[in-house]
Amino acid sequence: MNSETLSAPMPRTLVIASRESRLAMWQAEHVQAALHKLYPACDVKIVGMTTRGDQILDRTLSKVGGKGLFVKELEQALAEGRADLAVHSLKDVPMELPEGFTLAAIMEREDPRDAFVSNDYDSLAALPAGSVVGTSSLRRESMIRARYPHLDVKPLRGNLDTRLAKLDRGDYAAIILAAAGLKRLGLGARIRALIEPEDSLPAAGQGALGIEIRADRADIAAWLAPLHDDATAKAVEAERMVSRALGGSCTVPLAAYAQWHDGKLALRGTIAMPDASRVLAAQEATAASTLDDAMALGRRVADDLIAQGALEIVRALADAAQAADGPNAAPASGGAAHNPTGAGEGPASR
Repeated sequence: MNSETLSAPMPRTLVIASRESRLAMWQAEHVQAALHKLYPACDVKIVGMTTRGDQILDRTLSKVGGKGLFVKELEQALAEGRADLAVHSLKDVPMELPEGFTLAAIMEREDPRDAFVSNDYDSLAALPAGSVVGTSSLRRESMIRARYPHLDVKPLRGNLDTRLAKLDRGDYAAIILAAAGLKRLGLGARIRALIEPEDSLPAAGQGALGIEIRADRADIAAWLAPLHDDATAKAVEAERMVSRALGGSCTVPLAAYAQWHDGKLALRGTIAMPDASRVLAAQEATAASTLDDAMALGRRVADDLIAQGALEIVRALADAAQAADGPNAAPASGGAAHNPTGAGEGPASR
């Protein structure tokens, strides 16, 4: 937590907007507890909401509008004054926020790695040929197809408990989830193996929580300042810049992950075709003494990927998605503005 001296008067009440999934509510309660510790006299409330993304479970995110569907209702509550802040898993947050909103705080990151979960096998390498592996993420799908082409990758939607239930009833031999969510809910024992970034590069922002507010609420921004973790913020904003620059969407297997080593921020980025027929990678490191430095690092890694042909992949996948959606689908832009909602991930709070 940031130890800034608070200058704004102590709030009397604060209302947190949250999705109603168990993990999303844990995240909101985590922020609620932190605010209670800072402001013992403040009445911090949580308002649970069901978003459009929670309601549509029979189609992939790329078919129904991307991950922005998981934050729109929360932003509406902020806009109408029904809530003061919204807590998001950062990898669910669009790369470009709507006008009038801002991320006021990014909290210290939990484990960003992917987790292998299975009742019968210890790792992806141990799965027999033809084993069904479930994931909501094109990023994870492309990783599995590249390294384990003998496995059968199938879509997996629903909240975290629903996904685990599908595994337990035998629909899948294994599933891949974000380690952070399992650990936060006390389900770390379900993890059979953690998948290192070298084998499955995390999504931009994976494992970090972001707190969104209205841009005109400087008072709330000041109250939230002690929750902000500068090192995490620089890392995830570098990652998000890669996705923003490439126009990453739920149709694109795109990953970006930054780590601090010896005072430098080292950033890796990858983009691939879902079948892993083409995989591009880039990396660079810098001292990143400011947020602008970190974002410039992200831009350089994105430019390296673009020089290798990343936008060709983005355009090809956008065209394929448009063709699959039929003649009434919106045209694909193929540029950096195309649906900048993330990179082929299911929501982390699910």
